Amino acid sequence: QVQLVESGGGLVQAGGSLKLSCAASGRTFSSYVMGWFRQAPGKEREFVAAISWRGTNTYYADSAKGRFTISRDNAKNTVYLQMNSLKPEDTTVYYCAAKTLGGVISDVGTYNYWGQGTQVTVSS
Repeated sequence: QVQLVESGGGLVQAGGSLKLSCAASGRTFSSYVMGWFRQAPGKEREFVAAISWRGTNTYYADSAKGRFTISRDNAKNTVYLQMNSLKPEDTTVYYCAAKTLGGVISDVGTYNYWGQGTQVTVSS
């Protein structure tokens, strides 16, 4: 099993920044692709960003590219999402996930471990 716990969400004004953290425990963390997703009420879970096992490759949704930065520290078993220039439309719950399955990096169905989520609210 892998346990993932997100933190760092909160309330910020438009244009502000937040840094989300995801602490992993249990089975090997360093061998997993890690991703961030978000899901608004009544909507499907949406890919935001992902990072490869060594942290050398990163992937971003169009909505995140240029504003968000994903990183990981395997020694600390932690993945981060630095969010800058936040917009009201970024408001939702953000989830950390681990991917041990193959497939497209942005495919929510290939991530098999999930955190409980952390709320991000951006006021206008």
